[in-house]
Amino acid sequence: MISSRGYAAQNNNTPLAPFSFERREPGPKDVVIDIQFCGVCHSDIHQVRDEWGGAVYPMVPGHEIVGRVTRVGSAVTKFREGDLAGVGCMVDSCRTCANCKKGEEQFCLVATIFTYNSPERNTGRNTCGGYSNNMVADEDFVLKISPKLNPAGAAPLLCAGITTYSPMRHYKVGPGQKVGVVGLGGLGHMALKFARSFGAHVVQFTTSPSKKDDAMRLGAHEVVISKDAAAMKAQANSFDFILDTVSAPHDVDALLKLLKLDGHMVIVGVPPEPLSIPAHTLIIGRRSLAGSLIGGVRETQEMLDYCAEHGIASDVEIIPIQRIEEAFDRTVKADVKYRFVIDMSTL
Repeated sequence: MISSRGYAAQNNNTPLAPFSFERREPGPKDVVIDIQFCGVCHSDIHQVRDEWGGAVYPMVPGHEIVGRVTRVGSAVTKFREGDLAGVGCMVDSCRTCANCKKGEEQFCLVATIFTYNSPERNTGRNTCGGYSNNMVADEDFVLKISPKLNPAGAAPLLCAGITTYSPMRHYKVGPGQKVGVVGLGGLGHMALKFARSFGAHVVQFTTSPSKKDDAMRLGAHEVVISKDAAAMKAQANSFDFILDTVSAPHDVDALLKLLKLDGHMVIVGVPPEPLSIPAHTLIIGRRSLAGSLIGGVRETQEMLDYCAEHGIASDVEIIPIQRIEEAFDRTVKADVKYRFVIDMSTL
């Protein structure tokens, strides 16, 4: 077994605190990573606080992991000691179902094994995430991080990046299209960067007029304050694609009405309450409403390579691990531009 140190939640209402634990002894295909940076995703907060249900404690969160390879198993072919590597939201799947064979392991029909709060397929031990000093993972679920990328700015790409990249690629966002991004946070600011890079005309929707300048800096051609009824009406029936990143309650029906004929709206945020969508909003204009969940390993590597080639990374605020509770509180208040990343050397 490998000795590990991290920060863990012991239950859903106490602060994260130092925690010692063990990771499995590496097998022939395993890679051991010395973690340098780990992003703070809002889903970490949901799970630590058991807001989605199913939490298992003690819980070491974190699924936006970048570090250096320190050891490789005898059958590893993709990595060598010293390589910069990353681990995202999942560390295993059945690998044999139809979805896994298509490279969509996040939709495994048997069981996607997430980076934390999931039972390991072979041992049954609960997985522990990246708020820690090291990681053991099968090379098939480890990503190559280009030296062109800043490691801290690359960490959030492993969740916020792929979560926004994947649906845009799936729906072929590109030149000549009008694309809306709803919400300007950890996901939204990555969506802006990708949509602009793909050549679309990008409109940022936000409830905060104070975010206009940042939205323009990040790639928006226009900014619409969604509380302004006249501004929203002026955008009606004009969008090819809208990506909704908001996890708070909001008027999804009003956004759907902005789609043109055969337009698509994709939800990647997780509001706490069920959505209320009048059927006629979809029927009129043959509009589509869909969801998307991260991306498969192959597509995540594609995204990382794209970011390295085009100079795309997350805007981050680097913190020591000792400030994690403050980071959680500020994330809930949307008081971060635009992703906290933990410097794990502070552990």
